[in-house]
Formats: sequence, structure tokens, C-alpha cells
Amino acid sequence: MKVRNSLKSLRGRDRDNRLVRRKGRVYVINKVKRRFKARQG
Repeated sequence: MKVRNSLKSLRGRDRDNRLVRRKGRVYVINKVKRRFKARQG
């Protein structure tokens, strides 16, 4: 999982990426290709 300042570029890498907010943190998750994961905060 990558920890990044900006998740907008990572979200655009795959069309199945979703931006999710959990417990005050922002995550990029992908149910299909699970290697696309990132966290902010």
C-alpha cells in the first residue's frame, strides 16, 4: 500500500478504483485488481 499526499493521480490509474473515507483516512481501493491500494492521512 502506498501512502501519498495526493490520491487523485492514483485513482485514475484504473477505472475500478474507488475513493473511500474510513476513520478519518482516505483510501483508494480496488476490488478487482487488489494491488491498487493507497492511503492518505
